[in-house]
Amino acid sequence: MFESLTQRLGAALGNLTGKARLNEENIQATLREVRMALLEADVALSVVKDFIEQVRIRAVGQEVSSSLSPGQAFVKIVNEELVRMMGEGSHRLDLNTQPPAIILLAGLQGVGKTTTAVKLANWLKTREKKSVMVVSTDVYRPAAIDQLRILADEGDIQFCESSPDQKPVDIARAAMDLAKKQFVEVLIVDTAGRLHVDSDMMDEIRALHGTLSPVETLFVVDAMTGQDAANSAQAFNEILPLTGIILTKADGDARGGAALSVRSITGKPIKFMAVGESIDALDAFHPDRIASRILGMGDVLSLIEDAEQKVDKNKARKLARKMRQGKKFDLEDFRDQIQQMNNMGGITGMLDKLPGMGQLSQVAQQKVSDNSFAQMEAIINSMTPSERRYPDSINGSRKKRIASGSGTRIQDVNRTMKQHRQMQKMMKKLGKKGGMQNMMRGMDAMSQPPAGGSLRGP
Repeated sequence: MFESLTQRLGAALGNLTGKARLNEENIQATLREVRMALLEADVALSVVKDFIEQVRIRAVGQEVSSSLSPGQAFVKIVNEELVRMMGEGSHRLDLNTQPPAIILLAGLQGVGKTTTAVKLANWLKTREKKSVMVVSTDVYRPAAIDQLRILADEGDIQFCESSPDQKPVDIARAAMDLAKKQFVEVLIVDTAGRLHVDSDMMDEIRALHGTLSPVETLFVVDAMTGQDAANSAQAFNEILPLTGIILTKADGDARGGAALSVRSITGKPIKFMAVGESIDALDAFHPDRIASRILGMGDVLSLIEDAEQKVDKNKARKLARKMRQGKKFDLEDFRDQIQQMNNMGGITGMLDKLPGMGQLSQVAQQKVSDNSFAQMEAIINSMTPSERRYPDSINGSRKKRIASGSGTRIQDVNRTMKQHRQMQKMMKKLGKKGGMQNMMRGMDAMSQPPAGGSLRGP
């Protein structure tokens, strides 16, 4: 996410290295590069102009303190202006009402409202410990109601039945009645995708809004459409009283135009962004964390939150106990670690959140892709339980059988075995007294900006 913007901004900000003072002359070229980087990221022109002017006003003539280089001072200004552009502070859902609190989802066709409805329900259920029900008022798209029912069933989320022969307003009323009877705390209403030029469909969603009186009316928008996302949100905002935005497909958006434009154009906060296809791939939107990631400074807080929510704590405790007892890290443990990493967004998703890893994550995508970890998992699954527990027993003939069973080559099996041995050595060190504490101290140090030099390096 934001890879191309991070690269361009990193190169531009590196131009100030070695300067003793920020002035019009030495920041002009840098501002020009920043402007081009934002425009190439498909940020709206009006937003870019305002951003560049605010950075210029703050940067020109600023004395550099003894602890900061001009590069650091300029990065700090750019970081703060990025946060301002995207809306300072995180914006929580307003559910402070008599249950059920109703959330209405609106948006164009094909942006992922139905999957977002279930992701949001799952987020409220797991993070906020709310009882949630979902209902579909999309009576136009074939199988839209069935899609929501199937997804809700997969996530163990309550579903209110509806049918294509009903009117959307009647479905909404029935859903409200059922939610009250079952003491549901939050009701999420999925609506049909519509074009803002379709007057009949816009009249329908206005009627839905009037019937439901939702506490939150969230506009769901595809992040990959760039500044068009902000423009469509603005058009809907003129018809519906939107309370916030949800960006979908943010993990596929290398530019970042939607995230950087939508708040400035609509005045409405981005509340969530979807970062994958799984039901738990929805994150609360934190402008300060996103700005940090854009500038290559990582997002350790989100990484910690992912670990808290998605790591199997029982397996983690079991492995820690095993290492303390001096037992070997076997292939079953290795497979568990691969699965835990996948739960946290894969290797590239994790590296993207670590400070200074912006460039490395792209190298990792090419050389150590998440597909290679899926391949390793398939190889380990093709082994017998005895082979997974005693890897030294795997000889040439067994490797041939494992490769055949996993649809891979013997070289791939050898590579997996090598990766396991390397991991085994690292886990042995962590198992020693103070090993885990030393690693955590190292992680904490990584989260702090260095005392000298640029915040993201030249």
